[in-house]
Amino acid sequence: MPIPDDVTGEEIDKDVRQELLSLPKGLAEDVARNLVMVARLIDEDPESAYGYSKVALRLASRVAAVREAAGFAAYANQKYSEALGEFRAARRMTGSVELWPVMADCERGLGRPEKALEMAGAPEVHKLDKADQVEMRLVAAGARRDMGQLDAAIVTLQSPELASNSVQPWTARLRYAYADALLAAGRESEAREWFAKAAESDKDGSTDASDRLAEMDGVEFVDALVEDDESDESARGETEAPVAAAEDDVDADADVDVDEDQVDVVREVEEADVEDGDGHGDSKSDNDDEGDKS
Repeated sequence: MPIPDDVTGEEIDKDVRQELLSLPKGLAEDVARNLVMVARLIDEDPESAYGYSKVALRLASRVAAVREAAGFAAYANQKYSEALGEFRAARRMTGSVELWPVMADCERGLGRPEKALEMAGAPEVHKLDKADQVEMRLVAAGARRDMGQLDAAIVTLQSPELASNSVQPWTARLRYAYADALLAAGRESEAREWFAKAAESDKDGSTDASDRLAEMDGVEFVDALVEDDESDESARGETEAPVAAAEDDVDADADVDVDEDQVDVVREVEEADVEDGDGHGDSKSDNDDEGDKS
C-alpha cells in the first residue's frame, strides 16, 4: 500500500521504536511507516488502517507493538474475533494487562457479555492504572446493558471517578455513559443533568453530549444548505409553471384548428358502428373477460 513521502517512521512512539530495534534497519523503517499510517487513519478511515496493519503484521509478526496495532485496526473494523486474537498474542509477548479492557469489549462484540463481566471481576483489573480501570467499568456497564440489566449498569457506573469534580481524560465518556444508561432506564431528568455535565467536561469532542442535550431540550438544528436547496427547487418550480401553462394554451389552440370535415367523418363512422351493433360486441367481450376472471 502506498505511503506518503512525508511519513518517515520517526513519528511513532519511542517505546515502539525501541521494540523495532530487534529488526534489520530497513525492515524496521518499513514497519514503522506502516504503523504510522495505522495510527493516522484508524479514526477517519479504519478500513485503510486495517490494510496497513496487515502489511506491518506480514513484515514483523513477532513484534508485540505490531500485534497490538493489528488488534486495534481489526477492532475498529468490528472484526472482534481477529482483534481478540491479536490482543492475546501481544499480551503473551509483553505480560502486560493494559489490553484487558479492550479484550473484554471484544467479548461483548462477539455476543459474550457474560465473559466480559467475568473479566471485569478478574484479578488483572487491580493491576490496571486508573484510566484503564475506568475503561473496564465502562465495558462492564455495557455488558450489563447487553444483558438487559439497566439498573445494574447504572450502579456499575456509580463510582468515585463519576462523583469527582476534577476533569480527567475519561470524565466526559464516563458521565456520558451514565447519562445514557439513565435515559434508557426512563430517568430523563437525571439523564439531562448528566448529559449537561458530560458536555461541560468534553473539551475535545469525544462524545455527542451537546447534541443529546439539545435533543432532550427539543432544539432542532436545520441544515442551511438543505434549506437553500429547497428554496432553489421552489423557485425553479415557480418559473417552470408558466411554461407548462403556455404549453397547455398551445394545445388548446391546436384543438380549435381541427378540420371540421374530419370531425363530421368521424361522427358518421361512430354512428354507423352503433347501428351495426359493434358497441354491443365490445360489451360482450368485456362480459366474457369478466366470466373468464371469475
